[in-house]
Amino acid sequence: MNETGAVVIGAGPVGLFQVFQLGLLEVPTHVVDALPHAGGQCMELYPDKPIYDIPGTPATSGRALADSLLQQIQPFHTPFHLGQQVSRIGKQADGRFLVETDQGTQFLAAVVIIAAGVGAFQPRRLKLEGIEVFEGGQLRYHAAPASVTGLDVVVNGGDEAALHCALTLADLDADQAPKSVTLLHRRDVLQAPMADIAEMQMLVAAGRMRFMVGQITGFGAVEGRLASLEVSDVDAVVHRLPVDALSVFLGLSPKLGPVADWGLAMERKQLAVDTARFETSVPGIFAVGDINTYPGKQKLIVCGFHEATLAAYAAAPLVFPGKKIPFQYTTTSPRLHQLLGVGTPA
Repeated sequence: MNETGAVVIGAGPVGLFQVFQLGLLEVPTHVVDALPHAGGQCMELYPDKPIYDIPGTPATSGRALADSLLQQIQPFHTPFHLGQQVSRIGKQADGRFLVETDQGTQFLAAVVIIAAGVGAFQPRRLKLEGIEVFEGGQLRYHAAPASVTGLDVVVNGGDEAALHCALTLADLDADQAPKSVTLLHRRDVLQAPMADIAEMQMLVAAGRMRFMVGQITGFGAVEGRLASLEVSDVDAVVHRLPVDALSVFLGLSPKLGPVADWGLAMERKQLAVDTARFETSVPGIFAVGDINTYPGKQKLIVCGFHEATLAAYAAAPLVFPGKKIPFQYTTTSPRLHQLLGVGTPA
């Protein structure tokens, strides 16, 4: 059981800035996100596309913004619980919330702040009857295989994440290398940086990996283990591809998920909040970013930053009842400088 001041659900930009604001108020915080990495929608949908409306930053990218926010919260040493989805929130007799994930992780927190964007991103799965029995073992979604030494590995997908996975596997040292690496995509066009595509072409030419165009239409199993894939090419010719480990990158789709079952007032699949505290209909549970709605709501990152700030100041008195919460500026406060690990200006 993790006892803490706050649980932040969502590790996108707004969730990360929420951690920063809570950290300035010395609220101990844990973060949960369904994705295997921080960054949220920015990292999944446009990691390298330019973003021009972050204050004081003429241009950045989803990846760079997430990296900056992670660097900003480093002084607080916030624990992250990634690859987990919050499945249940329950109010306890002492007023705190018991938060549970689908992986069995539990938290006891004074407040919960939902920064889940448009919902938890779920991987698009292969539509092949029976293949789900291999999930978590030989079949993984949006993740590299756990072990690849001496194995036939297939990476299915055509985006940057899929190509990065295949390149990483093909570049492993000989003592860790798979028997073969095949990048399989339904088209001969990849949605990835040109530098990565050029590296792939070099590895293919050197015989260190294979690029195959086609779609998985079936599979074969031997003694309960995934052994082969049936791949239909552009001419509808079916090929049998040996496979010991399959990593699938077919994109992600946001789903509201269990949030709808937590008893919170909603409007058009978004959480209704007040604009003074960004608290939901349940006292102690807050919502910031794209997951919330209120009159005049704009779905912008900068608006989420504002919401996170007010939510933090509203949450802190619930974490520290009876304690005066001081208002301090990071430019002048010695205490904030101490928390952030920076020297006090002369």
